[in-house]
Amino acid sequence: MKVKQTPTGNFINGNEIIAIELTNNKGTYVKIFNYGAIINKFIVKNANGEMQDIVLGFENVEQYQDEKYLENNPHIGAVIGRYANRIKDAKFEIDGKTYELEKNAGPNSIHGGVEGFDTKVWDVIDIAEEPQASVTLQYESVDGEEGFPGNLIVDLTFELTENDELILSYEAETDQATAINLTHHGYFNLSPNGGNLSKHKLQIFASNCLEQDAEYAVNGKLIPVANTPLDFTKPKEIGADWDPEEGYDQTYVLDKIYGDLSLASKTIAEDSGLILSIYTTEPVAHLYTSKYLRATNGKNGKDYTGFDAFCIETQHHPNAINISDFPTTVLQPEGLYTQTTIYKVSLNK
Repeated sequence: MKVKQTPTGNFINGNEIIAIELTNNKGTYVKIFNYGAIINKFIVKNANGEMQDIVLGFENVEQYQDEKYLENNPHIGAVIGRYANRIKDAKFEIDGKTYELEKNAGPNSIHGGVEGFDTKVWDVIDIAEEPQASVTLQYESVDGEEGFPGNLIVDLTFELTENDELILSYEAETDQATAINLTHHGYFNLSPNGGNLSKHKLQIFASNCLEQDAEYAVNGKLIPVANTPLDFTKPKEIGADWDPEEGYDQTYVLDKIYGDLSLASKTIAEDSGLILSIYTTEPVAHLYTSKYLRATNGKNGKDYTGFDAFCIETQHHPNAINISDFPTTVLQPEGLYTQTTIYKVSLNK
């Protein structure tokens, strides 16, 4: 197992962006930037014996900071915080006090606001090569940042195992009651040459999804997926039942015991023989097939566009801060936020 840190020479507010590389003894390789806790590369051996990168991204970290890219920020490969997905009407109440957020998705707030955790330089606080290659990043979000209350300290550990598992372990503490809902926004494509993902076979272990309004904000109601295009309880091609102009942008409530680490989804690409299995302690997984993805000059000079990748965003229920029937997303000063999500890569033998 190997861990390597490489300074990029790129600074934001005096903080240098570092590239951290994790490599296991099989040659599986993950490159992470402490800017946005971005997973920049995730390279594995496919069934054809080729080393293949399964995540979208850019060749250098400066491209993630490009003004044009950030105008329609797709959050490629980055951590999302303080709050994943949409908070309806960009406001919430805790202990009788209302907090107003920036409206950056129509009338709603999305993915932590205008400058969420995906645009912050995190501190590298620990690296290790044994028992597994790992790095721990830390970010302190100050009271009032993007409208959220409390000073929040978040630790995120990336650990690469010999079984080709990339484990993301989150912890967070606050000095004031606050809203928190973290996720990671990796864009995956398991085909050797990338491109449209409609032929990927997907299974999501969820019998229900969340109803949402025209602005994609959930309203607290569950929709059974049986006998609808939303049904992925059995493996099927992503494009089998979709509207090819819309794809999927839907939150699935996982069939699981709350808090248990269990299998959320499994995705297979026949042309590479790769399987991506995602395990999580979180109660929901948001499926996004990248309808709005627009990014130029990605890896190998490729331009990324709609339906070039899929995201499985493990998290708590979106807008739960405003819906009392959902599992709480309020973190108290005496509490500890924890989450584990695992990306496991294997071969379809």
